[in-house]
Amino acid sequence: MHQPELQHTMHGNADNAATVEREPRRSCKINQIVGGWSFSMGSAYQFHSWRVFVIVCALPCVSSVVALTFMPESPRFLLEVGKHDEAWMILKLIHDTNMRARGQPEKVFTVNKIKTPKQIDELIEIESDTGTWYRRCFVRIRTELYGIWLTFMRCFNYPVRENTIKLTIVWFTLSFGYYGLSVWFPDVIKHLQSDEYALLTKNVQKDKYANFSINFTMENQIHTGMEYDNGRFLGVKFKSVTFKDSVFKSCTFDDVTSVNTYFRNCTFIDTLFENTDFEPYKFIDSEFQNCSFLHNKTGCQITFDDDYSAYWIYFVNFLGTLAVLPGNIVSALLMDRIGRLTMLGGSMVLSGISCFFLWFGTSESMMIGMLCLYNGLTISAWNSLDVVTVELYPTDRRATGFGFLNALCKAAAVLGNLIFGSLVSITKAIPILLASTVLVCGGLVGLRLPDTRTQVLM
Repeated sequence: MHQPELQHTMHGNADNAATVEREPRRSCKINQIVGGWSFSMGSAYQFHSWRVFVIVCALPCVSSVVALTFMPESPRFLLEVGKHDEAWMILKLIHDTNMRARGQPEKVFTVNKIKTPKQIDELIEIESDTGTWYRRCFVRIRTELYGIWLTFMRCFNYPVRENTIKLTIVWFTLSFGYYGLSVWFPDVIKHLQSDEYALLTKNVQKDKYANFSINFTMENQIHTGMEYDNGRFLGVKFKSVTFKDSVFKSCTFDDVTSVNTYFRNCTFIDTLFENTDFEPYKFIDSEFQNCSFLHNKTGCQITFDDDYSAYWIYFVNFLGTLAVLPGNIVSALLMDRIGRLTMLGGSMVLSGISCFFLWFGTSESMMIGMLCLYNGLTISAWNSLDVVTVELYPTDRRATGFGFLNALCKAAAVLGNLIFGSLVSITKAIPILLASTVLVCGGLVGLRLPDTRTQVLM
């Protein structure tokens, strides 16, 4: 060979197949691909549109951090640190804003008495003038942690103990059912597509082809016991094609890309692979005799046109998220009219009942419709649960209680993802019954919470 550094001659098992040595390139280009943009530097570094998607999703978080710098501090914190005048000004700003919204801008803000929160750092003051700097740091950290623990335990004291237990059940069941089914829905739809796709598979068995040239797309086929002699595969796209127990003799694969394509127990004799994306893992128990790999393609060659399932997952999640919009509008309009508890319990019970209809979902359109209905119902429960949680806790325990319940929510979400994800390919009965049960039980517990619609915040 004239260019030994650009080829690799293979003998024996496919496990010994190695990709060719690649020359570093310094060129830089931008390509437009289906579904977005990609930036590539040479052939080794490619940045596809999912990274742009991540950056776009991060922008609201960055904007929130910037917006927080313009928000006033909590009056309670200012009172704790002794800044009473600043706390009074912020309370006045809140009062004036609320009165303008109610159509009473002339009402004057008056405060007769401000109760200063109890300080818990007397120990810090005692040791501020003694000991070393690291001892003072240790004392401060220990005191802060102790104060957090005391506040957390107060969430389980009278009179909020019973409410905390009920809220724990509601938060856990809603998060477990919601996030569990959110993972389960797209995978089930994908399995339905795969089953339908498999029914259309074309099987070709024990045939011989010689002196041929193929330059079109081959899709959803299984070739078993075939013999290919002196054939040329030029610019071919293989989509879900499997070759089993086949022999390729004096063949050429040139400018070939593949998706879900494998060669199982195949034999390649005097075959040339040039500018292909065939990685060693695509050759399973295959043998090579005097075969060469030249200029293997690097980077991801798959687009949404090649692998539609990738696009479908995003599309299903987009529809499910879009269905949240009417649920948000309904909950905003009816929150004060029908009450927080009615919306919370009703939404969870209806969500649990809607899960039963998934049993009859045998097509993609039915499953997508149920996903949109489920998301539209559960978002009302989430909105009302946030309001109820805030209104049930007094000021000195509100942030700690809400933070604890949110942490519990994330733990339940992880547990739901693990359990529902493991049941995708096994059965539909268990996820449906499990989600329905936890949602209905959580909704019934939510109806037992105190009604806070007409109560003044503590």
